[in-house]
Amino acid sequence: MAKLLLLYIALILSASPMAAQAAGKKLHKHPSASKKHVITQDNSSNIQVHHRLQASRSLNVYATAYDGKGTLQLASSKVLVINQTTGATLYAKNTNQSTPIASVTKLMTAMVMLDAQLPMDDVLSIADQDVDYLKGTHSRLNVGTSLTRADLLQLALMSSENRAASALAHNYPGGINAFVHAMNQKAEQLGMKSTHFFDATGLDSNNVSTAEDLARMVNAAYHYPEIRQVTTTASQSYNLNGHRNPLNFVNTNALVRNGNWVIGLSKTGFINEAGRCLVMQAEISNQPVIIVLLDSVGKMTRIADANRIRKWIERNDANSLGGNVTS
Repeated sequence: MAKLLLLYIALILSASPMAAQAAGKKLHKHPSASKKHVITQDNSSNIQVHHRLQASRSLNVYATAYDGKGTLQLASSKVLVINQTTGATLYAKNTNQSTPIASVTKLMTAMVMLDAQLPMDDVLSIADQDVDYLKGTHSRLNVGTSLTRADLLQLALMSSENRAASALAHNYPGGINAFVHAMNQKAEQLGMKSTHFFDATGLDSNNVSTAEDLARMVNAAYHYPEIRQVTTTASQSYNLNGHRNPLNFVNTNALVRNGNWVIGLSKTGFINEAGRCLVMQAEISNQPVIIVLLDSVGKMTRIADANRIRKWIERNDANSLGGNVTS
């Protein structure tokens, strides 16, 4: 596992310069490109440089295996681990830095939808307005697909289906604008002072928060039985329009699928601007903990960080972990 992770990160490092060079060539061939296009290229280059630096740091972190002893080092840029019962901080790293949160957004989407107490057996349809024209992400929920509100909630949280989350928001009383307003109101009620939402999917990089705020959000979402259930379901099959056989959708968190953790809530997220994100509620060494991992590079890094945190807690006296709250 460690060797595969190091190989994956090494490939990221080797690919980044080529991607940057290709972007540079593309820009050079079009000197008349609009100002907006140039800004997009600059932002893309900045993200590539950031990811390359993150990948380099990840190589250093994972250069040796970790058994839970000694100082805990993690590759994620922003991290917070707290005892859910006492609120005690076990580990913290850049917890007040604002950052895009990608599909972690969908936990707020779920809470706002459930707060409205709308009929969960209502059948809703995927519309053209639910298609991602911002990032161009793929979805197996074709326009015209009809599912119950409950099914859309499960697909939005378990498999991070963007069209499902969008459909939930568009079918909210008052439409998408009222829904996003309710998301920001809910954030304010929860004391998430550094959080702001622009959409219900997390595709918009203007959806920003901090590790501290997200720990509050995870704790609040944990009190919704529906969210706990669907985010910890490993997979589910659905009969969709236009498909002869049922389509199987899986949980985006590999830790839920492998069954070696006691997880009470889970949500992943990814867009280029946010990196790989993972938030969880889990039981480790007989204590409920909330884990927030933001801005990791590579699909496996956030999983490796979570496993390191687990080993660290299991190996050490939980009462003494608060002395190691920064890195």
